[in-house]
Amino acid sequence: MTPASLVPRSSGRLAAMLTLCGTGCTFLLPVLFFYSRALSDVAATLIGCLFLLYSVVQKDWLWTRKDWLRPAALFCALCLISSVYVGLREAWVQALCLPRLFLLAAALESWILVSATRRKMLATILFVLAFWLIGQCWKQYLTGTNLLGYPPADDGALTGPFMKPRAGFTLLMLFFPALMPVVLHAFHTRRLSAWAGGALLLVLSVTTMVLIGQRMSNVLLLFGLMLTALMVRRFRVPFVLIMVVVGGLIASLPVISPRTYAKLVLKFSSQLHHFTQSDYGRLYRTAVTMVVSHPWLGLGMDGFRNFCHVPFHTEALTPFGLPPLDSDTGKGCNIHPHNYYLQIATTAGLPGLAAFGWMIMCWLRTGLRALAPATHPQQAMLFIMCCVLLWPVASTSALFSFPTAGWIFLFAGWMLAASAQSRATACGSTTHPVCKKI
Repeated sequence: MTPASLVPRSSGRLAAMLTLCGTGCTFLLPVLFFYSRALSDVAATLIGCLFLLYSVVQKDWLWTRKDWLRPAALFCALCLISSVYVGLREAWVQALCLPRLFLLAAALESWILVSATRRKMLATILFVLAFWLIGQCWKQYLTGTNLLGYPPADDGALTGPFMKPRAGFTLLMLFFPALMPVVLHAFHTRRLSAWAGGALLLVLSVTTMVLIGQRMSNVLLLFGLMLTALMVRRFRVPFVLIMVVVGGLIASLPVISPRTYAKLVLKFSSQLHHFTQSDYGRLYRTAVTMVVSHPWLGLGMDGFRNFCHVPFHTEALTPFGLPPLDSDTGKGCNIHPHNYYLQIATTAGLPGLAAFGWMIMCWLRTGLRALAPATHPQQAMLFIMCCVLLWPVASTSALFSFPTAGWIFLFAGWMLAASAQSRATACGSTTHPVCKKI
């Protein structure tokens, strides 16, 4: 056998090994998101590096033509330019590492999750993790501690399998891609037992979220359920019923969980009523002042944390009838502004915000064009998950740190991969709705 004939065979073995390693890292990611920020970042970075090596081995660079990669590359370039301009070494080093997140999404879309079997396996892993989290929350609620012996947080929020109050956000990450496809599948059958099982799973999940007691997670969960009801006709009656259940549960909170009621209802209402004077309102005012003061380049990676102690003043908005803006260097300081889009704007200015928004529109357009909830509930719920995660009116964690960044880019890549298969399956018949241009 000639050496030349060995090359394709050895390349194929190497590609298979790279795929196996990348798949293993992908399946580990959700577990690592639970318990290790550092290891989850390492695993996500490794997936991106393996994907680049796989592309070299296979000489396949078609994935670089994806429409969302152009604004993603522009956004990364703007972040680097801004960080270099600011002159902080930590900022431009972070900017150089930023593309790893977008490589993760590209690898999942065009490589790892192209296989329907792998997508199903990933969904199964998330389903198991969701029940692990729900079970730990109920144990903590009923016995006072989780399996590790930790009680609820000081404000009454259930922590589930964690030491800190992270259960609400994590359950939200698992609810739509892992639990809701099962619920929708049950509601699309004619078996009474399936309907009962789907309804029970829905009530259990939503009740757990309310008892966890984290405000924004509850709001975003209800927002996602509303979007699902608008999109899926068979879910509209269950949605109305679950809203009745949620209303009754919240009304009973003073009896069954007074601390949860104090945080979820009383404190939330007070914050909304006095929002401008709340901690979140001050953070947002500081971020807006920074953006108005540096609209074109921003302040580089981690710009909000690095410069929130610097007093900013601007009268740029006075021609529009708005008063001058002053940043709050006291309670208006934090490691991030608690909103993805304000963080992006303080990082790369308004051009960076526009590039990021362009990328998101590409993601959502791809997901929307492939929607077929009756036949592909997984893809539909991934689309809903992306809508919920990227909804601009929300208090959030830092966008570029793990596990938040990992969840976002995992779901983006997963949705794009599922959307490609949904359209490919449906477009065997050109009259199918998902084949029509929007």
